[in-house]
Amino acid sequence: MTKSNGYHDPVLLQSCLEGLVLKPGGVYVDVTFGGGGHSKAILEAESDLDLVAFDQDPDAKQNIPEDSRLTFVPANFRHLKRFLRLEGFVPVDGILADLGVSSYQIDTAERGFSTRFDGPLDMRMDKSASLSASDYLATVSQQELQEVLSKYGDIRNARTLSEKILQEQSISPLTQTQDLARVASSVSRGPENKYLAKVFQAIRIAVNDEEEVLKDFLEQSLEVLKPGGRLVIMSYHSLEDRLVKNFFRWGSFDKEPEKDLYGNYPKPFKLITRKPIVADDEEIKRNPRARSAKLRIAEKI
Repeated sequence: MTKSNGYHDPVLLQSCLEGLVLKPGGVYVDVTFGGGGHSKAILEAESDLDLVAFDQDPDAKQNIPEDSRLTFVPANFRHLKRFLRLEGFVPVDGILADLGVSSYQIDTAERGFSTRFDGPLDMRMDKSASLSASDYLATVSQQELQEVLSKYGDIRNARTLSEKILQEQSISPLTQTQDLARVASSVSRGPENKYLAKVFQAIRIAVNDEEEVLKDFLEQSLEVLKPGGRLVIMSYHSLEDRLVKNFFRWGSFDKEPEKDLYGNYPKPFKLITRKPIVADDEEIKRNPRARSAKLRIAEKI
């Protein structure tokens, strides 16, 4: 099994490879390179192909294999179309995205993604980005923070928590992960670890603008895929999965589109998976990160 330099085991690896339908002479894109596990498996599975890999995290560069078939792009995948055109790889035969935070990022205290370690309250996927989680909490309004906690973390007492965070922030800036964990713990509901994980998730999504990034990526994927090309996406929370599901079905994110003049809905994709693929008990036991993964596959019409 492919494993990658302390990052994590690639989730649902075989299902991803089968979903891409790799073929000789094809052009494929891994927009979340990370530890390189999925990319390396793609390169091993088919000798005659080109692979473009994206990752905005500078730490991912240490995992790039020496392989002339791989082109690495050190950028956020919201810039998919621009860089594929720049590199001369449009159109493409398949695109893979694993939307989860890597085990490496979670386990690196300085990145500030986890409550398990005390470190700077950072949470930036791209370490060169200007706004850290600490900066965000120093500038966000109570109303916006409440909406972020509710929408991205499903925090039931989002108003109470947002008020508490900003109250503490006004007394002493929250600069460490344990600062935020301490404040959130004081008003937590239900199992504390689960509550804190949701709080950190919500703020991470806001700091990295993950919802808008995903929307940009999905729209561009449709533009750069060949007819018959595959889009293979793993999501890890309901917000992402809903966006992917709606886009696969309708080509829009929030609701069913209007019918055309003939009374038909536009259908940009053929759904390969009507229900998401999930990891079996054996994979979850081996790799707990796979527990919440939902894999959807669609083929451009």
